[in-house]
Amino acid sequence: MHRDIRTTEDVLRLLDRLFLPEADRWTDGASGWWDAFYADRTADRPFFVPKPDENLVSYLDRGLLAAPGRVLDLGSGPGRNAVHLASLGFEVDAVDLSPTAVAWARERAAEAGADVRFHCGNIFDVELPHRQYDLVYDSGCLHHLPPHRRISYLALLDRVLAPGGLLVVNAFAAGAMGCELPDEELYRNGRLEGGLAYTPDELRHLFSDFTEIEIRPMEPQPAGSPLFGIPVLLSALFRRPAAG
Repeated sequence: MHRDIRTTEDVLRLLDRLFLPEADRWTDGASGWWDAFYADRTADRPFFVPKPDENLVSYLDRGLLAAPGRVLDLGSGPGRNAVHLASLGFEVDAVDLSPTAVAWARERAAEAGADVRFHCGNIFDVELPHRQYDLVYDSGCLHHLPPHRRISYLALLDRVLAPGGLLVVNAFAAGAMGCELPDEELYRNGRLEGGLAYTPDELRHLFSDFTEIEIRPMEPQPAGSPLFGIPVLLSALFRRPAAG
C-alpha cells in the first residue's frame, strides 16, 4: 500500500526508514550491526571494561540510590552496570538489542554470582516482568536514537518509571563527542553521524516533566580505577514527580 499511515507508530517507523542503514542501530533489525560491534571483546572500546559508571557509584555512595529496588537498564551492552546493581541487592532487568552483547553480559553475571534478568530486544517493544521500576538507567542508549524516537523514549518512561522513581542518562556531551547538528538538519542528511550530542539544557528540556537532581560531565578515571569514567559523556540524574 502507498497510503498506509494511520497511527503515530506508523509515522515513527516511516521516519526510521529515513535513516537507513543507521536505523539498524535502534530498530528490530539492529542485532547484526551491534553483534559485529561486540564480537571482538578485546577491541579498544572503553566501556567494554567490567566496571560500573563512576556517576552510578557516586549516587550510591551519597544515598541517592539504595537497594532494594527494581532497576531497568536500557541498552545494557556487556552488563557492567546491571551486574554491579544486582550485586548490591537490586532486582535488575537489562535490555539490549544484540544477542552477542547479552550473551557476554550473562557470562559476566554468572562469574560475579549476580542475578540479572537479561532481555534481548528493542527497548520499546520488549516484554518486561514488572509494570514499573524504581530506577531506569541508560548509559549510552539515548544518544543513538534519532529525534523522533525521543517521543517513544518518553512514552516508555511514562509506562515503566514509577512515580517518584529515578532516571539516569549518560549521553554524549556537546563539545566533547557526538553530532551537534540541529534536529532538522539530521533529517536532511539522513544520518546521525555515530550518535547525537546533548547539552545540559537540552537534557533539561527533554526531561522537563522531571525534577533535576544533578547534571555534570562524567569524571575521567585512571587506568587502575575500579570505576568507568570518560569525560565525553554527560551524566544526568532526574526524579519523576510523585503521584498525585
